[in-house]
Parts: sequence; structure tokens; C-alpha cells
Amino acid sequence: MKCVICKLGETSPATTTVTLEQGSMTLVFKGVPAQVCDNCGEAYLDEATTARLLETVQDAARAGVQVAVRDYLAA
Repeated sequence: MKCVICKLGETSPATTTVTLEQGSMTLVFKGVPAQVCDNCGEAYLDEATTARLLETVQDAARAGVQVAVRDYLAA
């Protein structure tokens, strides 16, 4: 697909790093599958991947995690 940010590049399957913050908690996920723009590097996540990340953040918050770096694990 054409990148909606730079309007020049095309996206292709790759992985990216995603940082999510909730309150005082910060989680960094490495190796997240995404469509990444070959021009500007903007990453687009699909709905299932986004839902999985948000579920993991909620679980981490309940467990009292403050800072964590994790490899992305598909469901």
C-alpha cells in the first residue's frame, strides 16, 4: 500500500519495535510484524497485532510491571 505519512513510499512486510506507555509503565516490544514504508520507515500494524499488544500491556499493568523489553510473541 502507499504510505499515508510520506505519500511516496510503498509498504512491505517487515518487523518493527513498538514502545507503549500507560501511566508510569513503559513496555518495548521488539520484532513486531508490520507493514513498513520503504521511504520513511512508518510502520502499520494490523488489528490482531495491535489487540495482542494492548492485551499484553494490560496484563503487565496488573502484574505491576514498570519497565520491560520483550520480544513479540504471536498468540
